[in-house]
Amino acid sequence: MVRDFLLTYTTLLVNHPDDISIEIEERDEGFDEITIFANREDIGKLIGKEGRMINAIKTVISGCKAKGGKNYRVNVKSAD
Repeated sequence: MVRDFLLTYTTLLVNHPDDISIEIEERDEGFDEITIFANREDIGKLIGKEGRMINAIKTVISGCKAKGGKNYRVNVKSAD
């Protein structure tokens, strides 16, 4: 559910949607780390001015926490 949302949403934001990939790694029983890999040129678009875009993404994902009971950490990295 989270992976599908992130993949759909982030491909709409960037100039190179083919370079987007999502990796979800389970760190603990109730904690997952999500890494969004994007083209180097698109990282700024995913983070946004003053981190507003990534914070909005984190806010939407926190709604999944209420349903699934997991905490998430979101990172954005270059796919290069």
